Amino acid sequence: MAVPAQAHAAEAAEAAEFADAGETIVVTGKREEYGVRSTSTATKTNTDIMDIPQALTVISESQIEDQNLRSIADVMLYVPGASFGSGEGNRDTIVLRGNNSTADFFVDGIRDDVQYFRDFYNVDRVEVLRGSNAMIFGRGGGGGIVNRVTKKSSVHPYREFSVSGDSEGSVRLTGDVDQPLGSNAGLRVNGVYENGDSFRHHVDLERYGINPVLGVKVGNDTRIDLSYEYFHDRRTADRGVPADGNEPLEGFDRVFFGDPDKSFAKADINVGTFAIEHKVSDGLTLRNRTSFGDYDKFYQNIYPSGLAGDQVTLGAYNNRTQRRNLFSQTDLFWNNRLAGIDQTILVGFEIGQQKSRNLRKSGIFAPGQNPVDLDDPTVDADVTFANAGSDADNRARVTIASIYVQDQIRISPTLEIVAGLRFDSFKLRVDDFHGVGAEFSRSDELFSPRLGLIVKPMPNLSIYANYGRSYLPQSGDQFGGLNPTTESLKPERFDNYEIGAKWEPIAGLLATAAIYQLDRTNTRATDPLHPEVTVLTGAQRSRGFELGLERSVSDRWQISAGYAWQKAEVTKATQACLTGDCEVPLVPHHTFSLWNRYDVSDALGLGLGVIARSKSFASIGNTVKLPGYARVDAAVFYEFARGIEAQVNVENIFSADYFPTANGDNNIAPGAPTTARATLRFNF
Repeated sequence: MAVPAQAHAAEAAEAAEFADAGETIVVTGKREEYGVRSTSTATKTNTDIMDIPQALTVISESQIEDQNLRSIADVMLYVPGASFGSGEGNRDTIVLRGNNSTADFFVDGIRDDVQYFRDFYNVDRVEVLRGSNAMIFGRGGGGGIVNRVTKKSSVHPYREFSVSGDSEGSVRLTGDVDQPLGSNAGLRVNGVYENGDSFRHHVDLERYGINPVLGVKVGNDTRIDLSYEYFHDRRTADRGVPADGNEPLEGFDRVFFGDPDKSFAKADINVGTFAIEHKVSDGLTLRNRTSFGDYDKFYQNIYPSGLAGDQVTLGAYNNRTQRRNLFSQTDLFWNNRLAGIDQTILVGFEIGQQKSRNLRKSGIFAPGQNPVDLDDPTVDADVTFANAGSDADNRARVTIASIYVQDQIRISPTLEIVAGLRFDSFKLRVDDFHGVGAEFSRSDELFSPRLGLIVKPMPNLSIYANYGRSYLPQSGDQFGGLNPTTESLKPERFDNYEIGAKWEPIAGLLATAAIYQLDRTNTRATDPLHPEVTVLTGAQRSRGFELGLERSVSDRWQISAGYAWQKAEVTKATQACLTGDCEVPLVPHHTFSLWNRYDVSDALGLGLGVIARSKSFASIGNTVKLPGYARVDAAVFYEFARGIEAQVNVENIFSADYFPTANGDNNIAPGAPTTARATLRFNF
């Protein structure tokens, strides 16, 4: 159970020698505290959390295991102000500071923008950075990004295996084997298999993956990591329940609307990564990360599109996306002292290419099969799928080339400046295969600045101000929106203004606060004088206040807590909000989360958590409201013997009836009733 970190100091130091210079490898086999002390996600350089002038929440492997978190959506519940969408039952969707995205995901800092459900079996931690920061990540990321930091090999042998099941009949197996291959090399293999059912009738999933990582140290100054991941996910594409007037339909939380046998999502992911880090001299380090990913995604759904009286109208379509991503990032870090001032200078460039093939087919129901009766909405539908004129049938090619420079200037122990600038060349070509075919293209040259000021009146307190900018080309997250209109429009622009503080009231505990304003401009609207013309007049503003608390109150007490007040609204007309006064969907004004783990003894631990959210809108139309809710979770942990631990998690103890998210007004996701999960974990 809770093991003092001092007992492992020698092992941690030895592992750090084997680690790359920019990121310390965590030695597993002991209970780590929640969160981290430093990270390279926000700056590309290994930086103390206190010196990052931006809101950042870290969900560590220990917290993921303690809470039995299974998805990006689960993690978002413990990030102040963050929300998630149901993603049409086929993908991760995040909402950060009022900005919805299906593409702002990264793995070890490399873009992972294909639409699928991600797993945590090979993850050391999940980091959620809020606010625009294209200086580090490039296009997108207007409201923030989610970065998964994966496990790497170390010089210490370690084995961990777990088996878990829940009250709905799901089974999950994981394995983590870290094997030294001599004193200068190690192989780490993580794997997962899950076969799951749901409280929702006819809804299930099967997923499995494997991720071997070979780490080799060449001499004293160079480390090479070779990684390959294969991941497969197939599940029922569940679109939830329709709205009844301006509220979610009650009494049908377990009922599937549509045809579950013909509604499914399948993703096959193959990603290979090469990373090398070389210490050129004292203070000078060169790093390259190159990744190639092959993604094959298909989903099909027959789902509720409206409710009128006792009749449910169904919709249907399928979509296939095949994508190949190739990215290479090269960074040069220089820790130096110039004119008596300590600095860390970063100079880097990134090149990449993404090729996508997109094909969508609309469903046509046989006569008399649509609509269906509300008292029997689960059907065996006779549907024909065909590509319609408005459906995607295209091939897209994206080419990027970026260069960036950043300086972290430590003027004194109490004052630091973080300044950076990135230039992106973004080129997109879309070959549309409808009719005689057409080619659309768009080239953008984007400058993304960042400026942060950090003041430390005390060693355990930092106060910061920060400005950052991001862009999103008008083709959208997934490059499918380019047409004769949008190819002439400038990218959307995001400007984030933020002030905040980070404070360690006691050693090991981090408290954070941030106040922000995020302006989104260049969104699209119809020209009121010429309805056939689309112009850039839309705008959106998000404002909020965020509080966070994470890490350790004591050796026995771990905590993760957050509160946010936020308001995101359209300030100028867009195509979706013609009046220009709508609230952004899935953005509750108030969000609160709290999770505690307290180890009563060396063998027994207890966990208790609360999630609460005020009401929000299901869509930009502001017609349907998702009611506010509160949910209570708990857990018990027990170590039978050294290396053998059991835990039981109970989610939604009081069986609150709630609707946590939606994908529009008629695809609303019911929350799960009381659910118990038991896990048995072995490590040695």
